[in-house]
Amino acid sequence: MVFGILGFVIFALVLEGSIHSIILSSFSIREKPAVYIVYGVLMAGIFEETARFIAFNVLKKKYSGIGAGLAYGIGHGGIESVLLAGVSMLSAVVISIIINTGNIEIITGSLKGDTQAVIVSQINAIILSPSYMFLISGLERLMAICIQISLSIIVFYSVYNKKLYLFPLAILLHAIIDIPAAAFQVRLIKSIFIVEGLVFVAAAAAAFLAKLIHDREKQTAHDGNNLQNN
Repeated sequence: MVFGILGFVIFALVLEGSIHSIILSSFSIREKPAVYIVYGVLMAGIFEETARFIAFNVLKKKYSGIGAGLAYGIGHGGIESVLLAGVSMLSAVVISIIINTGNIEIITGSLKGDTQAVIVSQINAIILSPSYMFLISGLERLMAICIQISLSIIVFYSVYNKKLYLFPLAILLHAIIDIPAAAFQVRLIKSIFIVEGLVFVAAAAAAFLAKLIHDREKQTAHDGNNLQNN
């Protein structure tokens, strides 16, 4: 789990984030939706799956069994959910409590000028957000964790069973799964319900594929051990 946490933080937030800051500031990719989508989803797939590939090559020296793959996926998906959604959700809850108790001046009272305008705008966004949006955010994170665990299992067998083709497969799957969210960012998809529906289908498909690969590769590993023992 610790490797999963470090993998996401180092590769997705630090390394990938650094590349994004350079590329997006140097080229007008955002103005070309198709290019922006392809760039974004491939970058996410390459960096996060490479993090898994490197981590499992280190972990296999000490840990064996699918538990290593599951634990990595939980750590990777868990810290992603905490950092990308958990912090903002906690902030929204705190602000909501302050608003509902009539103490909004605690936040805005000491602020002035542009800073106050920005905070007031953020507070208004929370007030105007339908309550179901917070539920959708939570459900999305559950689906994201399912996807992260599934991809971790695929890369796990790429390393542990030396099925290297599973590594680029995981990159491609990751990229495809991220397309709806990227399309929503550039407004090619305008309904959050369509996005979440596609994410649900992607999570179910990824879990199904990971289970198929696990069943096949587990049996292959078992047969190989029997041949070696005989």
